[in-house]
Amino acid sequence: MNRFEGPGAREARIRYLDGDFQVLTPGAFVSCAVTREHIPLEELKYWSVERQEPYLNAEISLQKELELHPELRRR
Repeated sequence: MNRFEGPGAREARIRYLDGDFQVLTPGAFVSCAVTREHIPLEELKYWSVERQEPYLNAEISLQKELELHPELRRR
């Protein structure tokens, strides 16, 4: 990102809620907590309310959950 991309190219600050999120600071994207890849807000579908972190996709979300809670692998 460079300074000529305009204000919409900034990272948004988000409050993640159950089934929804609230934009605290406007922007065009958030960064995945695991991969650091940019996720456009209109494509944001996976996050942790508990950790207040966004994830690029379901696989990465599950990977993070299993990393933090290895006992879930036994279920």
